[in-house]
Amino acid sequence: VDGGADILLVETIFDTLNAKAALFAISDLIKETGQNIPVMVSGTITDASGRTLSGQTLAAFFTSVSHLDLLSVGLNCSLGAEQIRPYLEELSNIAPFNVSVYPNAGLPNQFGEYDETPHQMGEHIHDFVDHNFVNIVGGCCGTTPDHIREIASIAETGNLRAIPHKHHVTE
Repeated sequence: VDGGADILLVETIFDTLNAKAALFAISDLIKETGQNIPVMVSGTITDASGRTLSGQTLAAFFTSVSHLDLLSVGLNCSLGAEQIRPYLEELSNIAPFNVSVYPNAGLPNQFGEYDETPHQMGEHIHDFVDHNFVNIVGGCCGTTPDHIREIASIAETGNLRAIPHKHHVTE
């Protein structure tokens, strides 16, 4: 923040206690400085069980981090867009904030590379946008400038997710 950051992102969360500690520190910073600093939180679903590495369900993760008035809550890497879809849909149904997603360009192959082309990834992103699951979209592992151009093109012409009535939590 002292360096000029406009937004704080707590991301790639495997352990929700670490995220809560970061959010607590950010909350203290906001109180101390009086600045209104937008905060994004992005978690990682580690496998098809739909749980974080520490074993939380998506709903439990959301409940654990939603005590601040967040700019967004979302999901990031670990899974490709196709695999992340059911969890993104679930999150979009429960979050009273903007929802973000930045998946990998597919799952890594045996060489640790990502084979999903910008067009292939774009088809999944279209699905997210067409179903109004997201407000913020990007790419993570394996995405290239061509992937990001494809995602940006889709986001420019797509429908933004309507944000349910925002609740304000007092501490």
